[in-house]
Amino acid sequence: MPEVLITGASSGIGLALAKRYKDAGYRVHVCGRNKDKLQSVLPESEQVRHICFDLNDKAAIFEVADKLPQLDGIILNAGGCEYIDDAKQFDSALFERIIRVNLISVGYCLDAWLGKLNSSAFLVFVSSSASFLPLPRAEAYGASKAGLTYLAKTLDVDLAGSGIQVSVVHPGFVDTPLTQKNDFPMPCQVTSEQAAERIFQGVENKQFDIHFPRRFTYLLKFFGWLPHNVWRHVAAKWIKR
Repeated sequence: MPEVLITGASSGIGLALAKRYKDAGYRVHVCGRNKDKLQSVLPESEQVRHICFDLNDKAAIFEVADKLPQLDGIILNAGGCEYIDDAKQFDSALFERIIRVNLISVGYCLDAWLGKLNSSAFLVFVSSSASFLPLPRAEAYGASKAGLTYLAKTLDVDLAGSGIQVSVVHPGFVDTPLTQKNDFPMPCQVTSEQAAERIFQGVENKQFDIHFPRRFTYLLKFFGWLPHNVWRHVAAKWIKR
């Protein structure tokens, strides 16, 4: 039975991915902070293994490695989102918190678990379409996801020839407990299940850049290709609405 590890699997995209890979016949190692929550959403079984730790705890992540079998895939999905509401009063504690959970913890996971991947395995980073453009209030979140995308691109180059397939996911707005806290319109929103299916099929098709919904992500990419001054003008009008 193929084995896949998924972080942030107690809700949202991670939980939907865990269910999708389970249905596809994988043994799924689902990671989260709360064992009771994992048990309530996806009970432990022969095909589902629970792994509980805090992403900020480097030692705990390395302890997990000692208990893992060889893996056919790792999906680094866990992360957080907080916004800096007043750029003039820059919140460095918030910035550090988001960079740590969205980017630095991924480095811990790679250090501890990359050696567990089989030679034909997949390695997936769940970034964000926010990495395509500088979005209002997203100084911390956007920077963390842009860094994650760059990390994925670099590893795709350095792991070329190793047999490990690297993919980076750039979702638009997905209906999850995280996005339900947003206080602004979220166009072209998709469900967690739809997102999981797009990711699953993208990985199966060996896509590097998995982005969706495309009518939204292509629009962001288009603005990203334009001179920055053009987007700054558009964004300023958006903020004033």
